[in-house]
Amino acid sequence: MLNHEVGLMEERITRDNHPNKIFFSYANTVATIDFAKKYKGHGWVGIKYQVAPDQEYNDIVLHIRFKETDARLQQETLGKLGTNLIYGAFYKYNQPRKLLRYLYDHLDKDQLEIDTINFSGPVFKDVDNRLMSLQLVKNGMTDAVMFAPDGNNVLPARVLYKKNILALRGSFRPVTKVNMDMFQKSYDMFIKENKVDKDKTQVIFEITLSNLRAEGKIDEQDFMDRAKLLCSLGQTVLISNFQEYYKLVEYFSQYSRARMGLAMGVNNLVDIFDEKYYRHLSGGILEAFGKLFYKDLRVYLYPMQNDDGSLTNSENLKVHPRMKELYKFFKYNGKVVDITDFDTSNLSVFSRTVLKMIANGENGWEEMLPEGVAKLIKEKSLFGCESEEILHKN
Repeated sequence: MLNHEVGLMEERITRDNHPNKIFFSYANTVATIDFAKKYKGHGWVGIKYQVAPDQEYNDIVLHIRFKETDARLQQETLGKLGTNLIYGAFYKYNQPRKLLRYLYDHLDKDQLEIDTINFSGPVFKDVDNRLMSLQLVKNGMTDAVMFAPDGNNVLPARVLYKKNILALRGSFRPVTKVNMDMFQKSYDMFIKENKVDKDKTQVIFEITLSNLRAEGKIDEQDFMDRAKLLCSLGQTVLISNFQEYYKLVEYFSQYSRARMGLAMGVNNLVDIFDEKYYRHLSGGILEAFGKLFYKDLRVYLYPMQNDDGSLTNSENLKVHPRMKELYKFFKYNGKVVDITDFDTSNLSVFSRTVLKMIANGENGWEEMLPEGVAKLIKEKSLFGCESEEILHKN
């Protein structure tokens, strides 16, 4: 639509007669709330424009989801957003982070959610859309954003709609052999389940906002390091503001009712059964578990090796005494399944160990990472690693 409108303008308003004019086109394709108020409405909004007559066009395209329950209010909200976008595009294009915040001028975050945004064109050549995605979550404009292996932001609804979803949460700092072994083994088990269609299965590597924080703030360079590694492995990444797993499952349930799976380690499962995370809920842990396991969900548990060499899995995992019977209920109803075909050599691999070895300039950490990851870390000087070229010069 934007390209079509710009083409019409250049055809009707020739450059020969208007050499100093700059062109722009604003467009939106939006569906407001339906009569039954079942679907609140969503749509695409974009602008294609120049900042100089002889310059190529720039694009800002975003996807919104309405939160208001009245069509007229949604129309007014869309009008304000469009005005803010046009203003920001022309006056704050050199400050894209401010441009993002300006989109909510005279609007409230309870009125609409921006869950995808992409910048392109000469004035945005240095803008990384993954970092812009991070800003959306960081600023509270949305609860989660997603980007594809090619580094571009993608619409979560398009990726997740009616899919079987297998999610892995982690710090991935950096991604190690144990992460990939957990993914591969849980995936092999997941696609063999009833109601799971391999061709309609989507794997998601999720990083929560709390995992991106370092020393009380979000370390954006650290985030970019992780993003590059996961993209290099061909993974789709979700950045979310969901500290609790049940919120993640609720989010997925907006787009799919198909069977879902969560792959996690023993420590993560123990945390799920910790009551302190659910004190803000009126129904406490029972309410959270109702939301978590009410859906067609299964947890794939990766074992943990103890100091004495023994393994902890779902059979001998220890939870708080008050949670023991609750855990048994879900365990023996098939909601928690052990990953059995795992690589024992990976059980001693921890991201924090690898990170410490990199920081101290030690050798041997390369063997703990998937093929090609260590090379990328060295080439790109990720996680504070000095490149081989620098080391050679020294």
